[in-house]
Amino acid sequence: MPIDEPDVIPMLAYENGPAALDWLAAAFGFRERRRMTDDSGRLTHGEMEAGDGLIMLATPSPHYQGPAHHREHCAAAQAWSAVAYIVDGVLVHVGDVAAHHARARDHGARILSEPETDQFGTRYRVEDVEGHRWMFVQR
Repeated sequence: MPIDEPDVIPMLAYENGPAALDWLAAAFGFRERRRMTDDSGRLTHGEMEAGDGLIMLATPSPHYQGPAHHREHCAAAQAWSAVAYIVDGVLVHVGDVAAHHARARDHGARILSEPETDQFGTRYRVEDVEGHRWMFVQR
């Protein structure tokens, strides 16, 4: 493994990987590191930097459905998505939760919880363009 990669790297699937890369950069401020597509334009491998972290993305199959699309016709997915908690998702530390929250909201992110503060820091929960859940925390 190259030494410029963290020990743990979340790997997320997206129905439209190229659009997800663009949206994650615009809404969450991630930096695109790599974009590889096949001849049809399907994302075979993408990388986004979030601070000193790394997230990998791909569209593994044309049959894949993101969480938001899947819950449109699956009662179980609708039920577990009814809570604001991060069912399956990624936690990312940011320097300014209020500014990050405003940016995500302005780009159409589905806000699951407004910023709140406790002994662990200030955080909010959000879904991205395809329904993946994220928690952004300011220590």
